[in-house]
Amino acid sequence: MASVDPYQYWESSTIAEWKRSDEYHNSFLIPEDKVLAGVRKNNVDKGLPDIAVSVAQGKLLHLYARSIGAKRVLEVGTLGGYSTIWLARGLPADGKLISLELSSHHAEVARENVHTAGLSDKVEIIVGSATESLKSLATTFDLVFIDADKVENVIYYNEAKRLVRKGGVIIIDNVVWGASVAFPEFSDPAIEGIRSLLKAMKDDPDVDATTIATVGERGLDGFIYAVRN
Repeated sequence: MASVDPYQYWESSTIAEWKRSDEYHNSFLIPEDKVLAGVRKNNVDKGLPDIAVSVAQGKLLHLYARSIGAKRVLEVGTLGGYSTIWLARGLPADGKLISLELSSHHAEVARENVHTAGLSDKVEIIVGSATESLKSLATTFDLVFIDADKVENVIYYNEAKRLVRKGGVIIIDNVVWGASVAFPEFSDPAIEGIRSLLKAMKDDPDVDATTIATVGERGLDGFIYAVRN
């Protein structure tokens, strides 16, 4: 059997192969979870778009929350509560997660999923414009996860800075967008929202941040990880 140059193979790999790689690693590191699998199925059955974080990304959020000893987490964009559950599972018994969701239907499904996961006492889902909901919050959070309308990224980011403690973490998902953000020939409201966020963060003394590109079952994307100075 002829040997394969892995570097050449990687350059031509497809999303199906990235998904296979995710599943392979998950089989060793992330035990099968019937509750979370049921949440994903329930979201599809209830008509929610299949755009939640991947299994591996959900586990990463969970580990981030645990690693910094988070007790209070803010999530912007609930969808069906999949990432919500991963994050809430990383909190101590007296921890609290507030999640903001525009769609009342999504919030209803998310509350059902959170209840199934036995986390209703830790999670509060607020329905309405995230921009308006953020302005009404005064609590200090240890971690903020932003995974919502990219057009409003700068607003969410500025509010997250106001709400997160010094040394706390802000994670902003979907900032690579298939690498299109880096190419000026591509432009749509989401891409421009991501670019505006990057411009707002450039030389911002309030945070220390980096973008981590990701590839897997959700394709080529990435997230910003920022620490509040």
